[in-house]
Amino acid sequence: MVLANSSGTAAVPIASRNAWSASDGASLYGLDRWGDPYFSVSPRGHVMVQPRGDRGGALDLVELVQELQGRDLSLPLLIRFDDILEDRLERLHTAFERAIAQYGYAGRYQGVFPVKCNQQRHVVEQLVETGRRWHFGLEAGSKAELLIALSLLEDPEALLICNGYKDRRYIETAILARRLGRKPVVVIEQADEVPRIIAASRDLGGAPLIGIRAKLSSRSTGRWGSSVGDRAKFGLSIPDVLATVEALRQADLLDDLRLLHFHIGSQINDIAVLKDALQEAGQIYGELTRLGAPMGYLDVGGGLGIDYDGSRTASAASTNYSLQNYANDVVATVRECCEPHGIAVPTLVSESGRAIASHFSVLVFDVLGAGALPGGVPEPVAAEPLILRNLRDTQAAIIANGDADAATAPSVERLQEAWNDALKFKDDALAAFRLGYLSLPERARAEQLTWACCQAIASQLEALPPGTAIPEELKALAAALAGTYYANLSVFRSAPDTWAIDQLFPVLPIHRLDEQPSRLGSFADLTCDSDGKLARFIDRGQAKPLLELHPLRDGEPYWIGLFLAGAYQEVMGNLHNLFGSTNAVHIRLADGGRYRVEHVVRGDTNADVLEAMEHDPAQLLERLRLASETAIARGSLAISDARRLMAHLKASLEQTTYLEG
Repeated sequence: MVLANSSGTAAVPIASRNAWSASDGASLYGLDRWGDPYFSVSPRGHVMVQPRGDRGGALDLVELVQELQGRDLSLPLLIRFDDILEDRLERLHTAFERAIAQYGYAGRYQGVFPVKCNQQRHVVEQLVETGRRWHFGLEAGSKAELLIALSLLEDPEALLICNGYKDRRYIETAILARRLGRKPVVVIEQADEVPRIIAASRDLGGAPLIGIRAKLSSRSTGRWGSSVGDRAKFGLSIPDVLATVEALRQADLLDDLRLLHFHIGSQINDIAVLKDALQEAGQIYGELTRLGAPMGYLDVGGGLGIDYDGSRTASAASTNYSLQNYANDVVATVRECCEPHGIAVPTLVSESGRAIASHFSVLVFDVLGAGALPGGVPEPVAAEPLILRNLRDTQAAIIANGDADAATAPSVERLQEAWNDALKFKDDALAAFRLGYLSLPERARAEQLTWACCQAIASQLEALPPGTAIPEELKALAAALAGTYYANLSVFRSAPDTWAIDQLFPVLPIHRLDEQPSRLGSFADLTCDSDGKLARFIDRGQAKPLLELHPLRDGEPYWIGLFLAGAYQEVMGNLHNLFGSTNAVHIRLADGGRYRVEHVVRGDTNADVLEAMEHDPAQLLERLRLASETAIARGSLAISDARRLMAHLKASLEQTTYLEG
């Protein structure tokens, strides 16, 4: 059975509305797969958030949004759950502690957070504070990030990994930071950095701890697979590594070479790739110790992936390993490379950003409306042109094909023939309109009848037995019927990776999950850009172009959540069409099933984004005031209307860049 609708929007097949439950909704959107252990669904169909994972405590996301709106925090709203951030950090360390104990590893694990992943002050501060008990550090890739790290890392044991391009000032800052009591490791990523490090160390009479980033021959996979190897942006080839060791020896700096670093791409989806890289890096590490460097640290870089779609496969949106698998392989492989050769195992370092930050924020946005194709069958009128009568006959034949025998599946051949006829009659109608033989109302009825044929065929296709061969042209009808849901957000601001690299994030309604969705659709954002859309959705190891959605109800909000986007999205978003940052709020679980609002970060106002583009809001207002005075003098604008116009303009400057209803 197909749940039909009168709007022309594609219908979603259901067995029985009464049989649907909230658990079906969780399964449909993959919430029971990618959401574990932080997100689930309640019996009433609301998304629930368990900020402490399986340690207890839950919040109803719908009720939370309602209460935050009562605090004058309008949608779109970015909700950051600090408890999830802490839990991710603890799970990472627990996984390595278990692996170290299991394999009898004589070293330890000491991670860092790459600041580029999420530079928001409250986020970085929270990670530094929570990670203090593990001497958790930071990784900086620019001077600005280095300043952040230097100001926050007061623990003398916490590592400050200095990556990225480095000029003389960057290097000198790191050297002086070591005297300040910090533990900076300047990682050599380009050969021309070596003489600058040597010169700065000589002039200042001291050196930073030094690391080398090696280009590995091991290949990576996934979206960032091409970023490694001989053509990688950063890293030294093996000949350059040897030349660097010799240059440091000649400058009496070899004793400061303590770390080997490698990176094989973000979101590693296949654990076999990591194993190969670890084996190669382990051998390089051993050789560096034999060349006389004291070493002590092996930095396995970033790349620890997360399971965006819950498929647990080696697809671009998933991983074929768990966090514990990752830690086990890092520990076991490095141990196997070092111990047989009598080399002391290094302290293991990782720069896991995505795996730490992705889960902790949820973007909630509202749907402003929905567009659909012209639906329904128009009433016939007297003396209707032959083209319209042909379309009516075709639509009636399709209905008869489905009703002929309830025990017999509709004939695919007849459906294909009917669709060919409908397309031909539609083309005839367009040609007749261009030549002036059809009126505009008659053309409108022709389009309505064509889509009615499409809807009837799509409904009958859903009734076919599984495995029935369906022509590709007919398979595409469901997508052709899909509706567009207009979203109160900017994809370029809040989810830029969906546009830039086709990244998949879980997207689903945060309520009504106990109700069978009856439509298919995609989302269009507020920007005046055809790329401003969400039209790729998770589907067990692959992507689908349409999402199962509910019909909108008059007077009721329809709230959508975008999950697992806490890494990179905020810092990479732009001001396309001058849509700025959204409101953001930090939430922490409290006793008794309640919560505390730890921080509120107000989103950009229209004045903020104008100033970012070097426009002076006060000057803009003055120009418009002068224009209104001219209009008043001309008699085209009343004084009361001018006052209202200026009031609207002044209020708009202080309001969010998003729609407020």
